[in-house]
Amino acid sequence: MNNITKPNKPVRSLARILVVDDERSNLILMDRLLRAEGYENPILIQDPREVMPAYRRVTPDLILLDIRMPYVTGFDIIEQIVALNDPLAPPILVLTAQHSRDYLLRALQAGAHDFIGKPFDRAEVVIRVRNMLDVQLAHRMTHDQRDGLEKIVHERTREIRDTRLQVVQRLGRAAEYRDNETGRHILRMSHTSALIAQHLGWNEGQCETMLHASPMHDVGKIGIPDALLLKPGKLTADEWRIMRTHTTIGGDLLSGDDSELLRMAREIALNHHEKWDGGGYPQGLVGEAIPLTGRIVALADVFDALTSARPYKQAWEVSEALQWIRDNVGSHFDPRLAELFFGSIEEILAIRERFADPPSPLPALDP
Repeated sequence: MNNITKPNKPVRSLARILVVDDERSNLILMDRLLRAEGYENPILIQDPREVMPAYRRVTPDLILLDIRMPYVTGFDIIEQIVALNDPLAPPILVLTAQHSRDYLLRALQAGAHDFIGKPFDRAEVVIRVRNMLDVQLAHRMTHDQRDGLEKIVHERTREIRDTRLQVVQRLGRAAEYRDNETGRHILRMSHTSALIAQHLGWNEGQCETMLHASPMHDVGKIGIPDALLLKPGKLTADEWRIMRTHTTIGGDLLSGDDSELLRMAREIALNHHEKWDGGGYPQGLVGEAIPLTGRIVALADVFDALTSARPYKQAWEVSEALQWIRDNVGSHFDPRLAELFFGSIEEILAIRERFADPPSPLPALDP
């Protein structure tokens, strides 16, 4: 017995063809014609009110549509299908006994793709159906391929973004280790910065970028000598001049990348020590000449630094820190941002509580 492999059926033979006509005889004729040509899925509808439910249920590849019908005309159905804005809407082949130019133009302008006159010419129907199906099936394949490529690009973009984010986070942690700051300070400061941005009206994506970029504000301290960075007492004028360079070092470290995350991180690292009245560094910028990101982080960072214990200082009481900030609105801090800060203080204190530093272990008692 010979093993003979039968050829696969043409894809077009599996196409779902919706035939709409209020004349039953026309439906039967079209059904026989299509099946004789190998089309296995003609869907016959005599009541035009059933067309849209059927459309949603079967997602047709082609619609053969009569125009003059009771209840709902073919023109109405065309308008309803066009109104769906379906990117894969099937072509519509009008079946009509009307041959006037205005009548046919109206159908084409409404959204029909072609027409066939009644009585049908078998060869003409076969050719037009085949050609329109080939175009629609090619359109579906192109759409599916584009959708698949978009998913691949989205996934690769997400992977690149996640990798970049991990690098940024690790650089931020490296700066923390150098400066004896806890990761909790970074969490409090970054969430507070994102909260202020949110109250400014930034969208969700911008606030998320702020959340991930702000921990990089002190990354430049990687380049500051330990003798200065860990010095318990006050710095000399020369030492303070060197310490200030952490802003420009951070800006240099984060330069050369055009991603939104690293652009914002660089802007913050370079400008978070600028002051509203021009008394900050490294450039002595004044007022709104200071990038908004730097002004936001300056406020969030100073508040948390004041209320956090360090090897060289005790934590301030919250009330003391808030009063200090009030006293420095218009000199150190942007007045508008300060207003938002104080208006959000309950949320900021909730962040402080959520990411509180763990209690210091008690010293062991002598036996």
